[in-house]
Amino acid sequence: MSDSAKTQCCVVGGGPAGLMLGYLLARAGVQVTVLEKHADFLRDFRGDTVHPSTLEIMVELGLIDRFLKLPHQKVRKLGGMFGDTPIEIADFSHLPVREKYIAMMPQWDFLNFMASEARTYPNFTLLMNTEATDLIEGDHTVIGVKAKSPDGPKEIYADLVVAADGRGSVLRARADLAVEDLGAPMDALWFRLPFDKDDTAETMGRFGAGSIFVMLYRGDYWQCAYVIPKGSLEELKAGGLDAFRDAITAASPFKRDRLDGITSWDDVKLLTVRVDRLLQWYRPGFLCIGDAAHAMSPVGGVGVNLAIQDAVATANILAQPLKTGAVTVADLRDVQKRRMFPTRVTQAIQVAAQNNIIGPTLKLREQPEPPFFLRLMQSFPILRRLPARVLGLGVRREHVADFIRNAEG
Repeated sequence: MSDSAKTQCCVVGGGPAGLMLGYLLARAGVQVTVLEKHADFLRDFRGDTVHPSTLEIMVELGLIDRFLKLPHQKVRKLGGMFGDTPIEIADFSHLPVREKYIAMMPQWDFLNFMASEARTYPNFTLLMNTEATDLIEGDHTVIGVKAKSPDGPKEIYADLVVAADGRGSVLRARADLAVEDLGAPMDALWFRLPFDKDDTAETMGRFGAGSIFVMLYRGDYWQCAYVIPKGSLEELKAGGLDAFRDAITAASPFKRDRLDGITSWDDVKLLTVRVDRLLQWYRPGFLCIGDAAHAMSPVGGVGVNLAIQDAVATANILAQPLKTGAVTVADLRDVQKRRMFPTRVTQAIQVAAQNNIIGPTLKLREQPEPPFFLRLMQSFPILRRLPARVLGLGVRREHVADFIRNAEG
């Protein structure tokens, strides 16, 4: 027999979008339940870049000082290497926000922080180790979710179900919403390498002859990504681990002995890159946000921050209707209308980078030259403000509505 409960909003997925939305709705006075299928937030190689747009949300909510007490590294500029040529791509120092940098922070710290802040509201419930498996429908309207937990099956009824359960969203599939696939020519292999006292603590990307290597400074280690052609992992594995270590040595500034830290393929995690979006994000009683609505390429590391912007827009638009139990299809449509434009523009930029820089670089046999527009940025530093603005603040920046900011805890 299923255990059942009732809430005003059930958010499925305890990632950045889900927990930010849960926090904002609870702060606004909405009864909200968040379901997270894992027992904790300790998953490695997740999006760990907290961009200036998200930091400014923390400023608006009065959380920033507590948030910045968590361990993090500040990235004030983004650069890279094209062959032997150093380039600078973005300078965040001119952004009109308080914190003018990207904070590199383990995602589990971010999520634990948001969960802790949300739990201060009695109308917020977080159910860990609780996996949503299906939608509950009545009269062509979603009225809740079915879930499984260590205590047995659960049914949670809600005025609105929000799917924030990522690019592999179960509920998106159950809702039978049409997906537009924009394609991606690459996948990425993530792994850690130890930081050495002689290393330069600089986050950057390196474009070489047939290789792309990204290194993110994380204090006592490097979080690294080696970009490979789409679907080529098995071929790479067939060549053996030593050949993989040799390839990383050729693509990176690290000496060969540093790669001995990769002791097996278990130390290497595959990110299957997808770029897609729903044509329609909603049905009566149901809404998708974040990666469940639009899977982003890792280009620019903007996925987490775009998802958080979705959460802010969703709370701004739906908190009041949720409090009165009167969420309409028009309200859900307003969320998509608000967030579809930045989604389309951001994905268009990512697809252009994939098709014109990343894909061609992976096929090169000689060291690449920086593209013309990157060479132009080196001659005219003011041009670096544009990518800084797009990466740092997004295409359509969201602000927390006054009624949520000013809500009493």
